[in-house]
Amino acid sequence: MSPTGNEPLLDHFDDRRCGPSGVTAEGAAWLASAGTYPRSTLSFWQERPDAPVVLPCGTVFDVVNVPAIFGRRMLDRLWSEGPGSGPVAVHRGRMLLFAAPGTAQRLPSLLHWEEWGSRDRAESRTGPVPPLLCHGTGDAVTVPAPRAGTRAADPSPAPPASRWLVAPDTRSPWLPGPEILLWAAVRAARSAVRISIFPRADQDAKVYDVSRRR
Repeated sequence: MSPTGNEPLLDHFDDRRCGPSGVTAEGAAWLASAGTYPRSTLSFWQERPDAPVVLPCGTVFDVVNVPAIFGRRMLDRLWSEGPGSGPVAVHRGRMLLFAAPGTAQRLPSLLHWEEWGSRDRAESRTGPVPPLLCHGTGDAVTVPAPRAGTRAADPSPAPPASRWLVAPDTRSPWLPGPEILLWAAVRAARSAVRISIFPRADQDAKVYDVSRRR
């Protein structure tokens, strides 16, 4: 899955520059391999490790793009009851779940099969279901930077608009397919009707044990 000929460049990719985001040199190489010019992407990150980039979907990964609150519920189901997740990012108030190639094509039909195409029936059974945007072949997404940006002058900076929740840390991360994401979405929708209207004070402090990830 990794690009051919990246090894010499990776030898000079400093993991320490990635900071608290958790992205390693191997994870950066995996992300870069999605692009047409992976060496150029890695070179860019060498110079600007705190800069996001736009990468195409469909070959190395697909992305399922969901509202942040619903995505958090899906992620909780994946880690508490399921196999864990692949890389996960937040971008401008939405959650990006990195999935196996082909998921963007298959997941919408599975959702329709689950009767999510009928809002009245779906809401009566599972609660409100937000639209899930599936990015596959022909689409592109903004990928957060390997290193989280910081503001030295601000003692309590706001979270960046684009950041990693579960960072890629290997050249071959496990990625969920459409059936697993369907299961997580259905579980998240069903849990929505039971969840308290008062959010937990630490809901943004969830830590996921990536050692459990397949």
